[in-house]
Amino acid sequence: MSTDIGIDLGTANVLVYVKGRGIVLTEPSVVAIDNNSGKVIAVGSEARRMLGRTPGNIVATRPLRSGVIADYDVTEKMLRYFIEKAIGKKLFFKPRVMVCIPSCVTGVEERAVKQAAIQAGARQTHVIEEPLAAALGAGLDISQPGGTMVIDIGGGTTDVAILSLGGIVQSVSLRVGGDKFDEAIVKYVRRVYNLAIGERTAEEIKMEIANAYPNGGTISAIKVRGRDLISGLPKEVTVTSEKIYEAIKENLSLVVGAVKEVLEQTPPELAADIVYKGIVMTGGGSLLRDLDKLIQKETGLNVFIAEDPISCVAIGTGRALTMLDVLNAQHKRRMIRKVVRQKVYAG
Repeated sequence: MSTDIGIDLGTANVLVYVKGRGIVLTEPSVVAIDNNSGKVIAVGSEARRMLGRTPGNIVATRPLRSGVIADYDVTEKMLRYFIEKAIGKKLFFKPRVMVCIPSCVTGVEERAVKQAAIQAGARQTHVIEEPLAAALGAGLDISQPGGTMVIDIGGGTTDVAILSLGGIVQSVSLRVGGDKFDEAIVKYVRRVYNLAIGERTAEEIKMEIANAYPNGGTISAIKVRGRDLISGLPKEVTVTSEKIYEAIKENLSLVVGAVKEVLEQTPPELAADIVYKGIVMTGGGSLLRDLDKLIQKETGLNVFIAEDPISCVAIGTGRALTMLDVLNAQHKRRMIRKVVRQKVYAG
């Protein structure tokens, strides 16, 4: 029999939700390929362990960048592997799949996601915007005529949206997420300490000691190992949370700026609802230490982190398969508004 699947196709991780079973798979969005034969060597956690540690003929790569497909063929192979791993190969009917996308994607990028899922073995493919999926997964009631604000910070994008009556009223999407924080840490350590480190090391630093709102907090430190850019030899340095804040504060200001931009454009009645309800944060990036405190200080609103922020989008994507009629109508209205805006801007 056919199975309904929701896929959070994230830049950093892929989560698969199967109807009736919940989240059955969480794997990094990494694929290792043999350049000589084009064969897939490893996918997911096994491939992630190979990042920066492979011989010349094997490349461990992330086929998704900034929330969209950067390498179509590799993405298709990765999706096929995850779908088969989640539900098996011997289903009589192909599954119906719902995939989440950032709210800023173009029509071309959206079609690429749908086509990749079809090629990977889906019978039907539907898409849902990440803020909408995040709200559904967090258990928020967005069907009523009242404003709800969601901030979803993933590996490649940050989506900020005001939701009401089952749709997006106002939104901003940034190509800034956990990966950008990692890149900023790599560049900072390279510039200040003359030390070359990889993405995995930068991510570990971020998770261990990074702090989005360091004022008055305890300063923590971590030992970082890498290659000295002057001598070329392995080297160890001690990095503090204050230094890491300096590395990521520019990206933090972009996230805060997006939140303020959405609030400034929100209709007054919905703004009143948000003052009462506050802001809900989802996505792995929301777990950055004290990021909720930073946004609360900058906006003056209460900020809450969802109960399971990493899984919210995947759960909401799966639940959305029971609301296809409503979502399709919302999607058509969004596309019409996008076309109208383009015509207005064109003159």
